[in-house]
Amino acid sequence: MITFHNALHQGHAPVHEFFRGERVPCFEKPARADFVEARLRERGHELREATEDCSEALNQVHSARYLRFLQTAWQQWLALHQANGGVQPFPSVWPVRTLRSDIEPDNFVARLGLYSMDNGTPMAEGTWAAAKAGADAAASAAAFVAGGARVAFCNTRPPGHHAGPDFMGGYCFLNNAAVAAQTLRLRGFGKVAVLDVDYHHGNGTQSIFYGRSDVFFVSIHGDPRTEYPFYLGHADETGEGAGTGFNLNLPLPAGTTAREWFATLEQACARIGDFGAEGLVVSLGLDTFAGDPISRFKLASADFVTLGQRLSQMGLPTVFVLEGGYAASELGLNAVNVLEGFEQA
Repeated sequence: MITFHNALHQGHAPVHEFFRGERVPCFEKPARADFVEARLRERGHELREATEDCSEALNQVHSARYLRFLQTAWQQWLALHQANGGVQPFPSVWPVRTLRSDIEPDNFVARLGLYSMDNGTPMAEGTWAAAKAGADAAASAAAFVAGGARVAFCNTRPPGHHAGPDFMGGYCFLNNAAVAAQTLRLRGFGKVAVLDVDYHHGNGTQSIFYGRSDVFFVSIHGDPRTEYPFYLGHADETGEGAGTGFNLNLPLPAGTTAREWFATLEQACARIGDFGAEGLVVSLGLDTFAGDPISRFKLASADFVTLGQRLSQMGLPTVFVLEGGYAASELGLNAVNVLEGFEQA
């Protein structure tokens, strides 16, 4: 399968994050994409550099104010103190409920909080370059499919599906799947479905398309009553305004088995068929794997072959975009199993 990869992803390499109140080494690390790329090369898949500048699509899925901040955030951080080059910035205050978010504060940490949904999205010197290159790779995969290819894969990090119109979160800065979907729309696809199979709900993607009827968002994920991102992903969230009926959440309890998960996938595929999608973007989170350190579903590596086969049976031009998956050494095998299952079907 043709894969568009992010040659700059290693520049985003923060050292630590906060997990369950503790400072720990980052789960989202460069080795993730490297393991996938190594397995792709081993199996003879072709890797290509990005061919597209995603800016047009990017500006349609993220706010101008957020993009301006993100593009220069590290330089703003360095300007505060000469020692900040060796310190990771984290937000400490957020504009929740009655607090105002329309005025951008002068204080950097307050601005960081304005554009963050959590303090679990560490930033590094190369974050913007890596995120933008990843979005370019996603747009390139979508453009390749729009040009007549049946399928393409975008192997990139940082992931994207928690990034909303004007906020970062869950390791995500730019929403690669949203960029891919918007690129398909710009290239003439009338209706696009985004299927998110990550363990965690794609709250950012939902937020971007929640009021639209041209992009149908479907997510199978851990129940937000117990699982991150907690505040979005319930079954009663079905869209608003013109987007009413074009958002489908299928939350499942921790411990869900592969049999139960695939039964839910059938519901998702049926609804995408009813929508009349002309193209499909798959937010390919692989943290549904039973060995994932921060997730609690029970899929085995062989189940990812089945996933690829089932998605191929939908008969749609398809763009796969890598999202989560933190059992890094198994990530390459699981990703390639999906892609080769798709091609074999």
